[in-house]
Amino acid sequence: MSLVTDLEQNKILIGDGAMGTLLYSYGSDFCYEELNLSQEEQIYNIHRAYLDAGADMIQTNTYAANYSKLERYGLQDQVKEINKAAVQIARNAARSKYVVGTIGGIRGIKPNSTPLDEIKRSFREQLYCLLMENVDGIQLETYYDLQELETVLEIARKETSLPIIAQVSLQEVGFMQDRTPISDALSRLENIGADVVGLNCRLGPYHMLMTLEEVPLPKRAFLSAFPNASLPSYTDGRFKYEGDADYFKECAHLFRQQGVRLLGGCCGTTPAHIHAFSSELKNLEPVTEKEVKQRKRKIVIQSASKSNYTPLCEEVKKKQSIIVELDPPRKLDTSRFMEGAKALKEAGIDALTLADNSLASPRVCNSALGSIVQSQLNLRSLVHITCRDRNLIGLQSHLMGLHTHGIHEILAVTGDPASVGDFPGASSVYDVTSFELIKLIKQFNQGLSLSGKELGEKTAFTVGAAFNPNIRSIDKAVERLEKKIAYGADYFISQPVFSEQKLIDTYEATKHIDKPIYIGIMPLTSSRNAEFLHHEVPGIKLSDTVRDRMGKHKDDPKQACKEGLLIAKSLLDTAMELFNGIYLITPFMRYELTVELAQYARANHPSLLARRSQNA
Repeated sequence: MSLVTDLEQNKILIGDGAMGTLLYSYGSDFCYEELNLSQEEQIYNIHRAYLDAGADMIQTNTYAANYSKLERYGLQDQVKEINKAAVQIARNAARSKYVVGTIGGIRGIKPNSTPLDEIKRSFREQLYCLLMENVDGIQLETYYDLQELETVLEIARKETSLPIIAQVSLQEVGFMQDRTPISDALSRLENIGADVVGLNCRLGPYHMLMTLEEVPLPKRAFLSAFPNASLPSYTDGRFKYEGDADYFKECAHLFRQQGVRLLGGCCGTTPAHIHAFSSELKNLEPVTEKEVKQRKRKIVIQSASKSNYTPLCEEVKKKQSIIVELDPPRKLDTSRFMEGAKALKEAGIDALTLADNSLASPRVCNSALGSIVQSQLNLRSLVHITCRDRNLIGLQSHLMGLHTHGIHEILAVTGDPASVGDFPGASSVYDVTSFELIKLIKQFNQGLSLSGKELGEKTAFTVGAAFNPNIRSIDKAVERLEKKIAYGADYFISQPVFSEQKLIDTYEATKHIDKPIYIGIMPLTSSRNAEFLHHEVPGIKLSDTVRDRMGKHKDDPKQACKEGLLIAKSLLDTAMELFNGIYLITPFMRYELTVELAQYARANHPSLLARRSQNA
């Protein structure tokens, strides 16, 4: 008798519940899969508890027992030992009940977070270890990424004729995170060869049942559901699930009505939840027909209103464009900042760029100041967003806020690590890279969040990306630039350049790129300033000539500042012959310096495009 044969003979089978939840409640908080080696009796007792509660099938404690996940704990060389021990423990506990080898998804909410080749290697190794121990089937569970699940399912189906259970995790009712309808996803899994298809984890019975209402009975396979007990709470540093077993009793018959033939539990469920399912359904036959609910989905995604608005990336293609960075202040008095913004507006700049806590030091929120600048001065704000300070939740909330404030220009950057700033003990988040942040912003422009949820409106962000021409190999810098274009970058803003030759080299290396580049120019204020930038600020290098020129005036601050302006104007002369975009960086809130440079550029350099048309 096999698991599939039982399902074919009109039986409803009960699976087990959470392993990790019980281990966590017992005080374990390391690698649950390693406990197959060090705490065999504890794992055995949990299996027995679920079997005694009425489970017909138990899963091996191998959800994360693959190379990729065990590597986090330095256990990557024990894949075979951990999986072998897991099957043996489960087999000893199960006696005549079914034992399926569980393999969990590697990719989480971030698509493409792990390359498919790496996933395939890890999966094959774990699959072979489980098959060698003669499991009764394979359970693939908690897959957010349909591409990953389809990939590993194809491998498993080729390697074994044993029953395969393939389960996805909901992002929201009816959909996976890439907006694939669950009914379509399960149908695709059935066509690849899964014997049981269904849902597990992330959400509780309520949302799973709502989704299953829209899922027809499979043509060949069978439906499964392994809901969480509830949404978790977080109290005193511990996660806790509040869902009670009586609620699962009420839901058991609803799952049966939706055609589920394999019913178990995921996070937060205990033997009491499994007993609730078992006591209600043990002697009942599954339904063979169901009415599929066709939920009307009124999806209206409006485009953001941007009347008479031309993005910077389009303006700079038509005319010479100057943007200026003015850092938000470290203190709450914003009067000098606003004076600077007003003076720069009067100097004719096209946008004011505002860094996001540059050098990892807290400053007045750049989006708040950007909103004020736009509303009070009618000056376009270009707001920087770092990956450092916000997790995926905060980043998306921030983007929604920027859209609400009418800020459409964004520079996506990695951000200096927290260790270089005022609070070196603070955490650097880095949930995404700058590449992934660009892609996320572009997805907002499609009216979708990272998880695939509809935003109800399309944003209209134009995404700038950072470009550092100062590294030793300009070709490597251009490769990163090209990669950012592939992720959706609309234009680039460079680190400051302090050499005419470097400007020429940068132009030659990037002239094949069809995206505009704003080249960075920063006036130096003193010899100490020059040496600090050269030696201590990541991504900035000064030429020996510039450092020598500034060094000659190290004892004369006024003359040093004049020399810094002369150097910047000379760089401007070269830059404006080569690039249509100029990015002036204001040092130490000394906006009078960038005002003078902006005025110099406007007065001494007619439009580059006009000159080119005259020379054509």
